[in-house]
Amino acid sequence: MGVGKGSVAREVIKISDYMSIDTDDLIESMENKTVKRIFADSGEEYFRSLEKKVSHWLEKSVKNSLISTGGGFYKQKNLKNIGVVVFLDSPFDKILQRINSHPNAAKKLKKRPLLNDLKKAKELYEERLPHYRALADIVVDVTDKSALDCAKELLTKVKKHA
Repeated sequence: MGVGKGSVAREVIKISDYMSIDTDDLIESMENKTVKRIFADSGEEYFRSLEKKVSHWLEKSVKNSLISTGGGFYKQKNLKNIGVVVFLDSPFDKILQRINSHPNAAKKLKKRPLLNDLKKAKELYEERLPHYRALADIVVDVTDKSALDCAKELLTKVKKHA
């Protein structure tokens, strides 16, 4: 939810041999619809079924890749079988600050309908945070750091974890 997964992923692939896959992008490609449209047309349950399908494909078919997941992907039972789980951590207010200071802030906010209701978004963040931390093999605090610095830290920690 705006923590900088895409920016960090782009830096990781620039400075390593990893490829990058975004689960939401895969799902959008499978359905030829945006995540927002999938939710609107078919609901969350259908979207979660697509995430499950993607999670099984990732587990069986993808190796040595950085996989960026959507916020609810942590519920996939096989998550830990896919690979090392890295959590990019940042306080909620810093996430909002990061999005709002981006040159394309309006576009970024439009793409994140959850942020239309900040109270609900913060509740969801606080609900998910303990799960993210519990599942993470590695935590990278991205607060006030460049995407490149986060990518370097991520790669260092992944190497030590191996």
